Amino acid sequence: QVQLVESGGGLVQAGGSLRLSCAASGRTFSTYAMGWFRQAPGKEREFVAAINWTGKRTYYADSVKGRFTISRDNAKNTVYLQMNSLKPEDTAVYYCGADSTFPVLRPEYDYWGQGTQVTVSS
Repeated sequence: QVQLVESGGGLVQAGGSLRLSCAASGRTFSTYAMGWFRQAPGKEREFVAAINWTGKRTYYADSVKGRFTISRDNAKNTVYLQMNSLKPEDTAVYYCGADSTFPVLRPEYDYWGQGTQVTVSS
């Protein structure tokens, strides 16, 4: 069992930056690939980024490539999403997920956090 808790969301102006964190419980964090998804009101949950167990392989949605960076610290059981050059269309609830396979681009992860709101004003 893995429990995930996201943090770091908030309100930011367009062009600004935020860093999201996702803290995981349990001793098996390093055996899970991790991903970030987002869901805007009235829309389906969509893939943002994923990272493999060691952190050496990453995968991004085209819409965030070059602006967002996913990373992980297995010693701290934490995965991060650095978001730069934010746009109003990035506004959504951001969720982290843990899964035993990589990459998983559909919202079918084994475990999910509760989400953190990111709002980008124009």
